Order: sequence, then C-alpha cells, then structure tokens
Amino acid sequence: MKLTTRYLGLTLAHPFMPGASPLVDRIDTVLQLEDAGASAIVMHSLFEEQIVRERFGREYLLGTSPASAEASSYFPAETDYGLGPDRYLEQLSLIKRRVGVPVIGSLNGTTAEGWLAYARLIERAGADALELNFYHVATDPFEDANSVERRVVDIVAVLKESLTIPVAVKLSPFYSSLPHLAAQLDHIGANGLVLFNRFYQPDIDPLTLETVPHLHLSDSSELLLRLRWLAILSGRLHASLAVSGGVHEPVDAVKAIMAGAHGVQLVSALLTRGPSYLRQLIAGFQAWADEHEYESLDQMRGSMSLERCPDPASFERGNYVRILQSWHRVPIAPEPVDPYLLKVSAKRSLS
Repeated sequence: MKLTTRYLGLTLAHPFMPGASPLVDRIDTVLQLEDAGASAIVMHSLFEEQIVRERFGREYLLGTSPASAEASSYFPAETDYGLGPDRYLEQLSLIKRRVGVPVIGSLNGTTAEGWLAYARLIERAGADALELNFYHVATDPFEDANSVERRVVDIVAVLKESLTIPVAVKLSPFYSSLPHLAAQLDHIGANGLVLFNRFYQPDIDPLTLETVPHLHLSDSSELLLRLRWLAILSGRLHASLAVSGGVHEPVDAVKAIMAGAHGVQLVSALLTRGPSYLRQLIAGFQAWADEHEYESLDQMRGSMSLERCPDPASFERGNYVRILQSWHRVPIAPEPVDPYLLKVSAKRSLS
C-alpha cells in the first residue's frame, strides 16, 4: 500500500508524525524520531505569555492591580517552560538543519498582536508550516459564542495575510458549532485543522482549598471524539485534517484515516513507549492495510465519513438513540439462601 499523503500542502511519506510535545527539546530525541520514520517534526507550543514576559517583564504581563497580582500565581515560573522564545527559535533552526523532513512550528496565544511577530520569526527560522494552538476556556458570561469564534477567525486571518508558509489551526471540540467555525477558517485560507487539543481539568483538594493540576496522558478511548468530528468534516473542506489524541495502536490510525484524517499526530504513545514505537506503529498500519487489500491512503481515507450521507444530522441522532437502546440490564443472580432457613421453611409447610 502506498502511504504517501498530502498535509498542509506538503507531500509526506506517510501520515505519522510526533505532535507538539517536549520530545523536540533534545536534538538526539528528534533524530531518533526521524530514524523511526517520522514524516514531519512538530515543535512544542511557544506560549504568548513567554514572549511577553521575556520582552517586557512579568509586571507588564500581569499588570499592577490586586487582581493581577493574585493572577501572578496562576502562571508557571519562567524556568518551568521547556524552551524560552529565543532558545525556541534556535532549536527550530537546528532541527531544520539536522533533519530531512518538514518542521512545523507551534504557537499558543490569545491575541493577534501576541502571535504575529513571533510567527514571522518562526517562519524566518526555517519552519515549513505553523500550527496555531488555540486553547481558550470561555469564562465571561457576557461574551457570546460568536465573539469567541470570531477571535479565532480574526487571528488566523491576520496570520494568513502575513505569512507565506502553510498554517494549521489546532482546535478544542467545545465550540458551539464546530462545523461552522471550521468552514469559516477554511474560507479564509487555513491550510489544515488539527482535532483536537486536550482539555486538561484540574482536581480540587478539599483540605487545602487549592486546585491540583494533573497531566493524564491519553489512551485509545479519547479517539472516539476525534473520529466523530473527522467524519463530519471530511470532504467538506479544502483544508487538511489531522488527528491528535487517542492514537496508540495501528488500528487506531486505520480508524482515523477512514474517518478522513490526512495526518496522524502522536504524543502520549511516544512518551510512554519511546520514539522507536513510531516505527512499529507504521509497520502495523502498513500490515493491516495490505492484509485488507488497500492500495492507497486515498482509497481508505474518508470511507467512513459522513460526506455521502444525505442527512448527517439524522444519522447522528439515530446513532445516539441506538446507542442508548443497546444497553441491556444484566440479570441479578439470586442471593444464596441459608440452608437452616430452608429446613425451617420446609417444616412449617409440612405442618
């Protein structure tokens, strides 16, 4: 089976690549990933807060009001980030010189102004594409859904006008109308969508009255949400689609491609099993496809999408109802009866 794919306008040997993660912080790990067959290298995200703090200092970032002073404890210390802004550019440039596959930069910010300058620097450092990682939790009850989505579209529009390299948009699944947002991003020229960034949820310590952050790596169960939206969006956009989260086994990747993915990003599987696992995953995917007589990715891609469904909304509604009705109560085994009670009962019935 031919594994060649097109992602963000780039021709890749296959869809498998490490997603944004600390794996790129060490050049020897990056070289191991390339040796294991990575079709591209995705840098970890550089945060707008890092850029602002390095340029103007912590006080500028947080302000001087009491509320802003308290907010200073919300952000990590500068040393907690993997690479600072300048070091990030140096690492990207080094990786670009050392590997023979495309290198994709990544930015995580909140404002167009905060992203634009560094996006240009990332392009100049040699990135072949840029991934915009949007992670925003709407907490203002007076900000409507349209405003939240508009912010994403406006930022992408500014960057698309200013950059010559392809731009991918990494989204969360929690927008009120994800297909509409995807269509808007596609219309303004976004080259790809990455589904999804993970929604990290801190726990609460009831004794210390503090939030407790826990980073849980993904497992294959998280793939289901991605499959749903890949299947809905596949064939309806010009932009490439990539899956991020939940791919741990070769069959997970098969499902993602069948739902419509052009790229498959891996993080948790590589963090837990090491860079060399990428080679095993690719080989397992190839073996599955050959066994089931697929000749190319194009033949597999989108075969389980909703592109040909005449009424996707009714199809999704029907699936919802069928799943609810698929549960059957497990018969409850009768509790064991005390033999003594059986003897007493028998005597009473005879009398």
